[in-house]
Amino acid sequence: MRIVLIRHGQPHIALDPSTGHAGFAGYIDDYEAAGLSPASLPPRELAELGRALTQVFTSGRARSHQSAAALAPHAELIAQDVFVEAPLASPRIPILRMRVPKWAVVSRLLWHLGFHPDIENPRQAKTRAVRAADILMAAAQDRGIAVLVAHGYFNWMIGRELKRRGLARTGNHQARYWNTVIYEKAS
Repeated sequence: MRIVLIRHGQPHIALDPSTGHAGFAGYIDDYEAAGLSPASLPPRELAELGRALTQVFTSGRARSHQSAAALAPHAELIAQDVFVEAPLASPRIPILRMRVPKWAVVSRLLWHLGFHPDIENPRQAKTRAVRAADILMAAAQDRGIAVLVAHGYFNWMIGRELKRRGLARTGNHQARYWNTVIYEKAS
């Protein structure tokens, strides 16, 4: 039984602009709506896996869904909201300007510390990650493999749950596009 968690390819949006908190709030919305950059193709070793797939789970967000289609164009794509990224909110920090990746780190840290206005909180996201792991494990038990093309942080959350259930991990969760981590039942 094998579960493969893949982060989507590079979205079609500027990745490193400098902005204030209001601009970051707009950037979050734009990033969520962004599709896959036409230049972002799956790496060769991942494309080889994609050729053998008949089914791929995805969050349904444009960048995730389009990445899954690029990976396995002939496969059935199963989009489910349970796989969407754990949300971020822009903290109101006046005057401060930072690059978007730094805003994301600050926002994620604050999310864990209790800043989650009108969005899913960490406890709710963890519950959703357990449901996502249930879906992937059931599919892997049925087919031998389950592949998810989704989002970096939420893939990490699912991975923690799979590890808790005794699956062995190959690879590391990283903030790289097309990052791939495999979980397998230890023999």
